[in-house]
Amino acid sequence: MDCQRILVLRLSAVGDVIRTLPAVKALKEHAPSSSISWIVEEPSQALIKSQPEVDEVILFPRRRWSQGIKSLKRAWGTIGEMRGLVKELRRRKFDLALDFHGILKSGVLSFLSGSPRRIGYDRISTKEGNFLFSNVKVKLPQQKISRFQRNLALLKGMGVEVEKSKYSLHIPPEDRDYVASFFKASPAPMSRPLIAIHPGTSTKALFKRWMPDRYAELADRLVRELGASILFTWGDGELEWVEGIRKGMTKPSLLGPQTESLTQLGEVYRHCDLYIGGDTGPMHIASLMGIPVVVIYGPTDPTENEPIGNHVKVRKEVGCNPCHEYSCKKLSCIKAISADEVFRATKEFLRPAR
Repeated sequence: MDCQRILVLRLSAVGDVIRTLPAVKALKEHAPSSSISWIVEEPSQALIKSQPEVDEVILFPRRRWSQGIKSLKRAWGTIGEMRGLVKELRRRKFDLALDFHGILKSGVLSFLSGSPRRIGYDRISTKEGNFLFSNVKVKLPQQKISRFQRNLALLKGMGVEVEKSKYSLHIPPEDRDYVASFFKASPAPMSRPLIAIHPGTSTKALFKRWMPDRYAELADRLVRELGASILFTWGDGELEWVEGIRKGMTKPSLLGPQTESLTQLGEVYRHCDLYIGGDTGPMHIASLMGIPVVVIYGPTDPTENEPIGNHVKVRKEVGCNPCHEYSCKKLSCIKAISADEVFRATKEFLRPAR
C-alpha cells in the first residue's frame, strides 16, 4: 500500500469534510510514503491545504462551473475546464481512489480519474447510483454509526483497520500566534473553567439553532453557579445573533475573535475547557481539538452526527425526531430543551475535572 498515489474524494460540505479528516490522517499514518491528493470544493480548500497529511489539494469549482454552464457565453469555456480537470486527474496516474462522498458526482470523478482501484461504499450506503463506479465496495454495519466511523470503515477496502481515531486538527503557527495575541490582549484574566459557546449555524441550517434567550440563561448560570468564563465564538453572518444573546445576559461574557479560517477557530477552542453548541461544523472542530463538548440536538440524528471525542448529548425525544423535515416551522424538538437541562449536563460533565 505504501508509495502509492491516492485520490481522496469528499467534495463538500465543510462539516462532512471535517469528519473525513481523521480517516485521511489514519491513512497517512499507515502509509507514510504514499502521496495523497484530495479533490474538494472551494469552502473547504483552505482547511485541507493546512493539513500536512494531504500532499495536494485539487479544486473542484462547483459554484463557478454551475454558473458557467448556464451561460451561453461561458458554457463552452466551462466545458473546456471540466475536460482539463479530467486530463489532470488522469495525468497523475492514481493507483487508487477513495470515494468518501458516495454520490453520482464523486463516483463519476473517481471513474474518470483512471484509477484502476476505486474504493467506495456498497449500494445500500450510497446515493444516485454511486456504487456503479467503484470496483471495491465496502459494506457498513447494519446498526447506525457516526460519520467519523463510516469514513474510517472505508479504509477496510485497503486492508486498513482503524477502530478508534485520536487524530487532531493541525494548527499552522501563524494561526496559533493570531489567537495567542487575542488572549494576551484580554482586558482581565479569565477564570476557569473557560467555556466556549457557539450558538450560530449556517443560514442553511437555521433549524439547528437553539433559542437565544436560553443561551443567555444558560451562560448566566454557568458564570453565577460554576464561576465560569464564557467565550462566544461566531462565524460569517452570526455576529448580530451572538451580540443579541450577550445583551440578554446579566453577567459579563467575552466575544471571541473574528476567525478567518477553521484552524484559527480550532486554536481558540484549544484554549478552552469545554464547548457548548448545536450540531454544527464548529462542534466537530472543537472535538478534534480534544476538548469535551456538550451538543444540543434538535431534528438531526445524534448517532450519525456524533462528535469524535469526549461528549455528552442533550436531546428530547418528541416523537418525530430525528427527521429530515428541515423546513419545519414548529421545531418542537429543539424548543423542548430547557436551559436547565443543558446546565445540568454541563455541570456533571465538569464535575470530575473540578
